[in-house]
Amino acid sequence: MEGYFWRITEARSGIVLVALCGVSLGEAGPWTAVALGASIDGFLRQAVAPSAWASPTGLGVSAGKELEADEGQLRVELGADAHLEVRFADTSPWPPRAFGGLGPAQSIPGLGQYWHPHLLGARVEGHAVLGERTVELDGATAYGEKNWGASFPSRWWWGEAQGFEDPGLCVAFAGGVIERGPIGLPATSVVVHLGRDETLRLVPPLAVTDAHASDGTWRVRARSPRHRVELEGDANGTDPHLLPVPIPAERRVVNTAHQHLAGRMRVEVRSGRRVRLRAESTLAGLEVGPAPERR
Repeated sequence: MEGYFWRITEARSGIVLVALCGVSLGEAGPWTAVALGASIDGFLRQAVAPSAWASPTGLGVSAGKELEADEGQLRVELGADAHLEVRFADTSPWPPRAFGGLGPAQSIPGLGQYWHPHLLGARVEGHAVLGERTVELDGATAYGEKNWGASFPSRWWWGEAQGFEDPGLCVAFAGGVIERGPIGLPATSVVVHLGRDETLRLVPPLAVTDAHASDGTWRVRARSPRHRVELEGDANGTDPHLLPVPIPAERRVVNTAHQHLAGRMRVEVRSGRRVRLRAESTLAGLEVGPAPERR
């Protein structure tokens, strides 16, 4: 499975949109799960497209008439009342450095899932149709990530936030239980984009990380020789969306990703003894998921 995920945060109206596309390979050929959700009215539309294409060299994906995306634009069409069409300008891509969001673990073969936040900020131009509502998105901010692998972990936790007082700040984390035979080890990666010139990546084995996610709360701690990051999140009184998770071999999806689209995240960053940053967003995405059931 090769998955793409975008979040668009419209801080002025307090609306968050998410779009996802999971391209899967099966015996009957490639297929795609597509979804569009928003933090208003519990909005969620999803579909399975019988065809799919993903770029072998860059960031590009298409799924029939339902979705088309590359580094500069995203279009989702799931009916007359579920449409998104945006362009990305003034982008903050992942900085040029060795490895991606998982750090050195990115080079380990055979992991069930790999994760990379390739877009750490962008100015959005465009609009969305969400049920009976049309939302203008000019000036909103965007985040994008990619994940790939053969299967989802038995349990995972994830979060991302923009919508801070500093519009250039972006925080993301992803973790799960890594299963190697009978052994299951939890691991978490933390990324803090402080602006165009600085992106912190705290990942094992270069940093010590610890995460807990249960009962609508998330706590993540990450410590490297130079930096320390503490994240605290909660549902902020919102109900979760149940987003689709593909089961590649079975050509179907199960809605087992519990994501709060407008939760609360508090972040603190220290460099040595100095507090670099304290900030809070009430438009954070916070997710926890169990493994899809098998049949």
